[in-house]
Amino acid sequence: MFNALPHTDPEAVAHVIQVALTPVFLLTGIAGLLAVFATRLGRVADRVDRLAERWHESEDDDELLRKLLFLKKRTYVLDVAVVLGALAGVAICAAALTLFLGAMRNQLGAELLFALFGLCLICTLGALSAFCTEMIMANMSVRREVSESSRKTSVGAGTVGKL
Repeated sequence: MFNALPHTDPEAVAHVIQVALTPVFLLTGIAGLLAVFATRLGRVADRVDRLAERWHESEDDDELLRKLLFLKKRTYVLDVAVVLGALAGVAICAAALTLFLGAMRNQLGAELLFALFGLCLICTLGALSAFCTEMIMANMSVRREVSESSRKTSVGAGTVGKL
């Protein structure tokens, strides 16, 4: 694949990489957002743990149930935020990869440099996809904890509806 490319000077190669990297700077901001989302999820999970312990002790506290239900809704909102943020990161990487491949098809050589740069973009796409999947799994765990806590209390007290 790379052997068919004409050889060019290193300045042209550097220019193409600069052009392809420009959208990736936005990826830094998206990564910051995803870090905030992960921190928020951790705070929600900690709060669920504390409220679930208190709820098991009291076993008939409708206010704690309302708080747990609200936290469950927050995990759904965090799911949306994480998925959209990760998809934005994937789109940025795909844009950079498109610029990269477009320039490569037209004129560039330096096979090893391009292969490494392309591999970097592909790995970043995979990492963002895996991160998105892990965050959804973590959110599912929080929701499961809320549901299990409410089921234990609802069986004995009969005051809780379906979560």
